Amino acid sequence: MRYVSTRGAAPVLDFREATLAGLASDGGLYLPEAWPTLSREEIAALAGLSYVDTAVAIIAPFVGDTLTREELHDLCTRAYDRFAHAAVTPLVQLDHDQWLLELFHGPTLAFKDVALQLLGRLFERFLTGSDRHLTIIGATSGDTGSAAIDAVAGRAGIDIFMLHPEGRVSEVQRRQMTSVAAPNVHNIAIRGDFDEAQALVKAMFNDRAFAGRYDLSAVNSINWARLVAQVVYYFYAAVRLGAPDRPVAFSVPTGNFGDVFAGYVAAKMGLPIAKLVVATNVNDILARALASGDYSCRAVVPTPTPSMDIQVSSNFERLLFDLGGRDGTALAAQMAGFESTRAMRLTNAQSEGAAALFTPARVDVEAMMGAMRHAHETAGQVLDPHTAIAFAAARDHAGSVPMVTLATAHPAKFTDAVERATGVRPALPPRVGDLHEREERFTVLDATFEAVTGYIAERAVPRG
Repeated sequence: MRYVSTRGAAPVLDFREATLAGLASDGGLYLPEAWPTLSREEIAALAGLSYVDTAVAIIAPFVGDTLTREELHDLCTRAYDRFAHAAVTPLVQLDHDQWLLELFHGPTLAFKDVALQLLGRLFERFLTGSDRHLTIIGATSGDTGSAAIDAVAGRAGIDIFMLHPEGRVSEVQRRQMTSVAAPNVHNIAIRGDFDEAQALVKAMFNDRAFAGRYDLSAVNSINWARLVAQVVYYFYAAVRLGAPDRPVAFSVPTGNFGDVFAGYVAAKMGLPIAKLVVATNVNDILARALASGDYSCRAVVPTPTPSMDIQVSSNFERLLFDLGGRDGTALAAQMAGFESTRAMRLTNAQSEGAAALFTPARVDVEAMMGAMRHAHETAGQVLDPHTAIAFAAARDHAGSVPMVTLATAHPAKFTDAVERATGVRPALPPRVGDLHEREERFTVLDATFEAVTGYIAERAVPRG
């Protein structure tokens, strides 16, 4: 399996090198040269498998010869042995056709654990026997940071620098990052929003002088290995609801487009997905792009769903590339125009291709709170605000097939919003321990390239 950049000018890499690189050297994102596919019989055979065995079956075509099947099985076993539920991502029925896929049973209570627990072990495996020292740089709107830090804290040969927007993540999200005392963990709170943090990360990867000094890698969903791990739970859920004999629909709370793009990958592999509902909050650039072709930035509006308070969705580039005929030169020009003007129009091929699978949905705070109340009153389920955005959209776009809402975070990560909507103040699970008593460690910096790179340069290990 070989990996190409969406912008067409970076070297073609294997799975190992694409994983360690994260972002492509031309500023693009890696994805497979061609989509592997599963037959109807192969999909049906997944129905009786454990989550680990399902993961091996789905991920194996993507790793090529960089790992043996036995090595992949061992990595997946160790990645998911810290999850609090034996099913890893269990399904919960809400009514006759609405389901929740609970993705928050990992160590940091968010769906990012499903991918990042595996990614941390892939980093470790691929660095074994080498003298490479990875400098991981990431930006988080909430959950990626804590999940990534948990996955790599204390691991040899890795330093992680995680940027989050100061005051724009929940207290639990912040503490899960800043209370980790491992010496290889560095938290940076920037005076800005998530889009500024993400832009800084991309700028560091694209700056030849800075990037050439360190062995940089990424843990955001710009890293292909992280995204492919998320494909697994679409298959795991769908076969339990009748696939491949009947299609299944999914509603996904969407910010950076990685989680819902994993659903697109599952569909490209042959999973019968009726539709993917792209559920956004009022920061609705993706809903507008999919509905009318208008991909233009507006000011970010802070909401009770901070992980979705985004205007620039990195993974959307992968979809535009795939739907646009995989023309890296054309996509590079399209993205350069967007990066200079903060606006662009999707081509006819991109819009029409997206419409075949994606259904856009914009959900405001009132509808979100109504969905939280409905789930609690009718099914006894307490939803976090992000999941509630997707559940509201799922109810609006229900059809004749099972509709699965991706439950992306434990409600205790957003206690105030949950309590306002339902009157219930959810408690943190015991496995989180004394989170609120731990000492925090983070540095507040201006959202400038000079401030952040200066901080990193004082602490990172240069290339050998």
